Amino acid sequence: MPLIQRDDLRNLAIIAHVDHGKTTLVDAMLKQTHAFASHEQVGELILDSNELEREKGITILAKNTSIRYRGVTLNLIDTPGHVDFGGEVERVLSMADGCLLLVDAAEGPMPQTRVVLRQALEMGLRPIIVINKLDRPNAQPDVALEATHDLLLELASDPAQLDAPVLFTNGRQGTATTDLTVEGRDLEPLFEAILDHVPAPSGDPELGLQLLVSTLDDDSYRGRLALGRVARGNLRKGQPVVVGTRDGWSQRQSITGILLWQGLHRIEVAEARVGDIVAVFGLPDVAIGDTVCDVDAAETLPRIEVSEPTLRMQFSVSTSPFAGREQKVSSTSRQLRARLDRELRTNVALRVADGSTADTFEVSGRGELHLAILIETMRREGYEFEVSRPQVITRERDGHRLEPVEECVIDVHQDHLGAITELLGSRGAVMQSMRTDAGGGMRLTYVAPTRALIGVRGSLLTLTRGTGVMATRLLGWERWRALPRPHRSGVLTASQGGIAVAYGLAALQERGQAFIGPGTPVYEGMIVGLNPRPGDLAVNVAKQKQKTNIRSSTADFTVVLTPPRVISLEEALDFIQDDELVEVTPANLRMRKRVLNANERHAIRKREAMARASG
Repeated sequence: MPLIQRDDLRNLAIIAHVDHGKTTLVDAMLKQTHAFASHEQVGELILDSNELEREKGITILAKNTSIRYRGVTLNLIDTPGHVDFGGEVERVLSMADGCLLLVDAAEGPMPQTRVVLRQALEMGLRPIIVINKLDRPNAQPDVALEATHDLLLELASDPAQLDAPVLFTNGRQGTATTDLTVEGRDLEPLFEAILDHVPAPSGDPELGLQLLVSTLDDDSYRGRLALGRVARGNLRKGQPVVVGTRDGWSQRQSITGILLWQGLHRIEVAEARVGDIVAVFGLPDVAIGDTVCDVDAAETLPRIEVSEPTLRMQFSVSTSPFAGREQKVSSTSRQLRARLDRELRTNVALRVADGSTADTFEVSGRGELHLAILIETMRREGYEFEVSRPQVITRERDGHRLEPVEECVIDVHQDHLGAITELLGSRGAVMQSMRTDAGGGMRLTYVAPTRALIGVRGSLLTLTRGTGVMATRLLGWERWRALPRPHRSGVLTASQGGIAVAYGLAALQERGQAFIGPGTPVYEGMIVGLNPRPGDLAVNVAKQKQKTNIRSSTADFTVVLTPPRVISLEEALDFIQDDELVEVTPANLRMRKRVLNANERHAIRKREAMARASG
């Protein structure tokens, strides 16, 4: 039987750089197609249901939803915009036939715009250009459109992809127009463009079933759900299937149930047709990239391949004197490994390997934020562990050591130009271009090794008072080169355990900047402050004032303390050195020395100095 075309269905992904308005536009599309009942209170950023997504204001996980327009089902795939979560984008694009490429009318194409557009075009997706955020004060939709067309011309792999329709939208107000001189009233022009330009899915329903698993989910009642698109044949409840894995074919299994999306809800159906995006259950050992096939026509589809990680760090069982006090779930090496293995099922860009000891695991990811989100998720689940400073992953080629190199684009106001150029220059980054706009904003483009950019995001926000925006993309791998030695002065460590008191912290303030306040429990070797001078210094923050019979003046009882500097997880990962760790618990983040005893640390430094001198 020849291929059939599903004119009642469209599958499309929404791709863009971070914070260009994908999720807000999906909100408006859901509301204008009446995907919710009149009594439902849905709010904003409907698809960003994860707690961390709402806190950080970014999409972390790709999500599916569907809407109905003029009798056609539109399956929408909302994808992350941050480069660290590019693995989420790579694995879900195979379910789509077209894409909405969102571009901010003020910022224009950004680094991740290029990355996701290249991936979409290489997979043959038909793009629709959407210039969003027309309501921004500094919006320049004509300039953004011209830059997007240049990018499309550079990356297109098929002449048909150049014939991309253009719409101008305001996602917050839910309007779209094809002409800037005509104000939009609703999103109907966008829906019409989707129907006209996104190809309808096609396939042969008479051939054996093929379904490529793109995502996994867990259901407390149904068990593991395998999400994917029916590429060939039809799918029925109770149908016998086999699963093509990386290691071969599974035993004969049966589809227990099939789910389709209806708005934000999944409804159970008896059958799915070619082109449908479904969630099936009854396959307990299925993995992302596997192919679910008919028993009598077992043919696998190409596996989903994602880019390799660029950063790694050590996760280890907590050896802190406070270990076990704050954990909510068991955090032994076996439990940590089990938790990391569960993460590997759905986080396709993550890699986990055994470390140098039985209590240590080497975890590799796509960037600082990718790893930091994993750490924060595990912390909120109740785990307690320690992590090391991130390090870049290197390669060997022709006897040379290679390291990842990234393009870094920074948007700041011209008042902060000097501070930013000094920050990047001190790390060995090379400026490629500098552009200004009429409002005093500046866009700086740098090229630098990944290891030079670790921690830059936090420093940027500090130097620009939270107004700076930074985006990166991986350019490739280059030969390892020497960089300026990063300057960090010494730290103040607790010389003994106890409870920090105002009297002891007053003495600490005379020597540096405090990281803790009164009443904080401390232990020997815990980092409690920053020393402005080179070298580490041990201080006793638990020291009480000695009581005497001599009457004191009132001034002696008044100790004025400067508020401590609160260190976030991302800042802590950049702050620590190779001989230090970040202790992660559900209640606190602490920085500490690997070797807690000051005398032992001094002896180690002395032996290392003697070894260097003799060598």
